[in-house]
Amino acid sequence: MKTPKPPSFSDLNAFIAVAAHRSFRRAADVLGMSHSALSHAMRGLESGLGVRLLNRTTRSVSLTPEGERLLARLTPVLGELNAVLGEAAAAAGQPAGVVRINGSEGAIRLLLDTVVPRFHARYPNVELDLVAEGKLVDIVEGGFDAGVRLGEAVPKDMVAVRLGADFRFLPVAAPAYLATAPTLKLPEDLRDHRCIRQRLPSGKRYRWEFRKKKQELAIDVPGALTLDNNQLMCEAAAQGHGSPTCRNSTPRLSWKAGACGPCWKTGALTCRACSSTSPATATCRRDCAP
Repeated sequence: MKTPKPPSFSDLNAFIAVAAHRSFRRAADVLGMSHSALSHAMRGLESGLGVRLLNRTTRSVSLTPEGERLLARLTPVLGELNAVLGEAAAAAGQPAGVVRINGSEGAIRLLLDTVVPRFHARYPNVELDLVAEGKLVDIVEGGFDAGVRLGEAVPKDMVAVRLGADFRFLPVAAPAYLATAPTLKLPEDLRDHRCIRQRLPSGKRYRWEFRKKKQELAIDVPGALTLDNNQLMCEAAAQGHGSPTCRNSTPRLSWKAGACGPCWKTGALTCRACSSTSPATATCRRDCAP
């Protein structure tokens, strides 16, 4: 018994077109091929299957019983196959894989609040691997695709992409602490206070930096407590341990509860960390930069 020759995908689509239009000429126009090429393809399909599928006359084309049965089974199968191939072609044009990003806890929070929702909506096939750690690591050596840093901390050999607007750092303290502490009118008055100092990722202790208009001042404040996490510093302030500098959005929950507030009126003085008007910046390896 002769084994049927497997037909090609294009020949099966051509057969469905002929069956739908009941005309070689109209089917050839739809398929974008010549009448003779379509006729040759149908003869090859019938020869390969070993069965006659089409009745041909000079005026019309009709299906044989075998052709009717093939059409009934073939139409839903090819329809599903075309849909699958269409989805695969669409997915091929979208990025996929894993993107690893390193940053401080505050930087990762910034990504979660502002970047991640839009990123996942735009690139649903990309997985984000976000690593929050206090120290500044070499993103290339650590196997990261990008890192989030303050503007001035971006290495010169990296490509920087700004993530958001500038933000401020404010000296904050609990009302109970301020009630018994010396009066605060100027930044210099902090030298008489119990401050909560910050350990930078480099290992150095941060000198509080202030700016008002064009005047700048850096103070190595005194204190009995040093921390390396912004949220912990603000929580320590809410507990009355002293006064730290916090990003203006970090202690918002404590402010609402009345446990912690700025030491000066908003806008009177601008406190900055690491650089004046420090922007949040993403740094990428040059081989993965946009």
